[in-house]
Amino acid sequence: MKPNIHFLNTDAKILDMIRQGDDDALVLLYRQNRNAVISYVLRNSGSGEDAEDVLQEAVVILWERVINGRFEATAKLSTFIFGVAKNVWSRKRMRKHREPATEFDEETLDAGETSPLDAMIDDERSRLVASAMEQLGDPCRTLLVLYYWEERSQEEIAAEMGFANAATVKSKKYTCKKALEKILEGMKIQIR
Repeated sequence: MKPNIHFLNTDAKILDMIRQGDDDALVLLYRQNRNAVISYVLRNSGSGEDAEDVLQEAVVILWERVINGRFEATAKLSTFIFGVAKNVWSRKRMRKHREPATEFDEETLDAGETSPLDAMIDDERSRLVASAMEQLGDPCRTLLVLYYWEERSQEEIAAEMGFANAATVKSKKYTCKKALEKILEGMKIQIR
């Protein structure tokens, strides 16, 4: 069976490209992480422009750390970038909340915009899910991030994580999701 070209771009190769100053590494990082970061920011009250800014900042942070020799590969690059993006977005949202409050009325809330209370609840839920994911550990954490946040197919996950096939990924995903739900249940949080 011929290997899929997509999977030849391993994290090690991308790190080498960054160290050599190869701008193609940026393109690969953007392509691999764009969907996950953009969907996260959009789900958490951000705009498309916010999402693009967050992705760019996360990739630049990785790039600078690699160039300066301060990057330690303790997880997949996609996991690192997603974590940085979440932190960047969290800081940006906190800065927005510190700015002088703008007046809003019932019509604004009825127009489908997120209320400040809903935004706080979503932030807290996101923080607790992230904490539960940390407790979950690998390989479950990686599998769930790839499937739900990066929206990878079961076939892609099988190839990337070394599972026999998509059916194995489906079974493992079910087990991992149940384990995550059990952790969240202990925290009194339910996944929507």
